Amino acid sequence: MNLSYWEIKSWLTNVDYTIVGSGIVGLNCALQLKHRFPKAKILILEKGILPQGASTKNAGFACFGSLSEIIDDLKTHSHAEVFQLVKKRIDGLQLLRETLGDNTINYQELGGYELFSKTDNLLAECQLKKDRINTLLKPLFNQEVFSFQSNTFGFENCQDTLGFNQFEGQIDTGKMMVSLTQLVLNSEIKIINSITVEQFSETSNSVHIKTNRFEFSTSKLLIATNGFASALDISEVKPARAQVVITKPIPNLNIKGTFHLDQGYYYFRNIDSRILFGGGRNLDFIGEETTELAQTQQIQNKLEALLKTTILPDTAFEIEYRWSGIMGVGQQKKPIVKQLNNNVFCGVRLGGMGVAIGSLVGKELADLL
Repeated sequence: MNLSYWEIKSWLTNVDYTIVGSGIVGLNCALQLKHRFPKAKILILEKGILPQGASTKNAGFACFGSLSEIIDDLKTHSHAEVFQLVKKRIDGLQLLRETLGDNTINYQELGGYELFSKTDNLLAECQLKKDRINTLLKPLFNQEVFSFQSNTFGFENCQDTLGFNQFEGQIDTGKMMVSLTQLVLNSEIKIINSITVEQFSETSNSVHIKTNRFEFSTSKLLIATNGFASALDISEVKPARAQVVITKPIPNLNIKGTFHLDQGYYYFRNIDSRILFGGGRNLDFIGEETTELAQTQQIQNKLEALLKTTILPDTAFEIEYRWSGIMGVGQQKKPIVKQLNNNVFCGVRLGGMGVAIGSLVGKELADLL
């Protein structure tokens, strides 16, 4: 350790709350703690130069689940559980919008669409169960959520009928995280980047933390690392890598909105006259259960093929950027927000819905104290 007296005194002494992870959950947790305990010394540790998980790498969908996703959830969750999942996503999105403002995050409610393959019966199942799902969700919206529209976007190799959700929106992920980070810094909360928490041990009234660069003690430890939670022995959370590509600007692009394919395993949207397209982990669930930030040829080839044959069949395009992010998933979609030990707490397993529920999970994590 090569820290000066000033660094130890100002950053690592008398720390009341240490939060691991500077993503949506961690930053919102810090803001809520500062609101409740204005004089507290709060420190956020982040393993990346920027937030390392999915907070700065997601697709920017302000969504709460496509029709087919919700139908699929009902196969493993009760009606009450699915209702609460959707409610939490709606409440979380509202909290995000209230915290930062729609203009700041460039929130646009352009609607969400679902494409259906010609090779399965998913469209027929959605048509059969649409009214049931609308009835389930009507108390949350006071009107029907899901309907069907004709394919007016020029998509090919899919059904002519698209699912439609009038309440789905999109945001600018970068603007969201820059604004949220600035709000935290303005609240006199400290963030240290490029720090990996390797282990921690608890005493009667504090937690000793060992990182890759230094050791220190904190009164309370709050884990908000989501996809990386298993590295800190939270076994209920498995990493799930999501690979994403984005095109160069496309002149006269007429595709506007957020779009889902194959029960949400593929997703795309417009942004800055480009198409952002991600997904494909269903091609290799085991291989994508990793924290390695990389791309694989199998999934990249599939994303490009779907762009050429389905999404932009008559439009020339070039891929400009490729990246991947790490989500946190598990057997259940309900987030884990709980106390682990006397002075250790966690808010993890966002299930690919970080934009929707991250703000609320961060608040709930802080409210455990």
